[in-house]
Amino acid sequence: MEMRQLGNSGLLVSTIGLGTMGFGGKDVFGNVGNTDVTGARRQVDMCLDAGVNLIDTANMYSRGASEEILGKALDGRRDRVILSSKVRLPMGDGPNDEGLSRRHILDQIEGSLRRLGTDYLDIYHVHEWDGLTPLEETMETLDGLVTSGKVRYLGVSNFSGWQLMKSLWVADANGYQPFVSNQIYYSLESRDAEYELIPASVDQGLGVLVWSPLAGGLVSGKYRRDRQPENGRHLTEWSEPPVRDEGKLYDTVDVLVEVASVRGVSPAQLALAYLLAKPGVTTVIVGARRDEQLADNLGAADVHLTQEELDRLDKVSAPDLIYPHWHQANLVSARFSEADQVLHRPAR
Repeated sequence: MEMRQLGNSGLLVSTIGLGTMGFGGKDVFGNVGNTDVTGARRQVDMCLDAGVNLIDTANMYSRGASEEILGKALDGRRDRVILSSKVRLPMGDGPNDEGLSRRHILDQIEGSLRRLGTDYLDIYHVHEWDGLTPLEETMETLDGLVTSGKVRYLGVSNFSGWQLMKSLWVADANGYQPFVSNQIYYSLESRDAEYELIPASVDQGLGVLVWSPLAGGLVSGKYRRDRQPENGRHLTEWSEPPVRDEGKLYDTVDVLVEVASVRGVSPAQLALAYLLAKPGVTTVIVGARRDEQLADNLGAADVHLTQEELDRLDKVSAPDLIYPHWHQANLVSARFSEADQVLHRPAR
């Protein structure tokens, strides 16, 4: 398993990480999975044996059950993993039971540490934007968690480009610890992140951790133009990610399946390997209902695309050039930087 440096930090993480949204299966998360402690231990075993060192969870996955199950599954081997959790989304019904206020962050870090059975997190991600709490309050509180030793590195997830850059500016202006990772949705189904988030991450030195790299199974090969699986999360109330262009999705899957067949690998492995070949991507985070799915996903670590294969997938899945990107492409492409090329590389 390849290890990559996480942004502008000294932390090395595996190119494949284990996601635990399906641990617990409470409420809506039952549509993703319902892995119990025994299943979680088995998945952790598989990942450690494959060389995975990054495991990602969140306080709000099944209202804490995911963290509790993961903590039990990691008992006696906490020091073998890079452990990531998150804060922001509702953990109760009160007006202060969500957000990125000092109160909520300090309450939730204690809950996460208790459920996970550890005294520190390697990475603590703010899970979503909070437009009401001043960024100075959020970033100062997070900085204090690093200073106290309860958190070692800070990450951000699901921010827009301007929100990310404002956060980095506030940290820099005040001498606070900056974010070193950006956990985002990115897949062959939707490459929206190439408009701003990945270029900003490349430019500012954040490692990109990809959640739902198979688009909830949409680019695993089981969803095809002429047939649908008998079960899967997209047949439930779970609606992430939303599909805006079904024709383009199936055009992409057609090419994915064809290339995978020629290579003798699964479509899911090829889709994961594609992302790992993209600029700025450090890790793809995979989760699975079944052990066989996880084993297949882990096999993506050994798949490396040729330039021709990468170009074919780039072309069929390329996002439209929205303004100002089409204007820049027409007039100033001769002076594009590495960050600009995330969206504008020739194969699009």
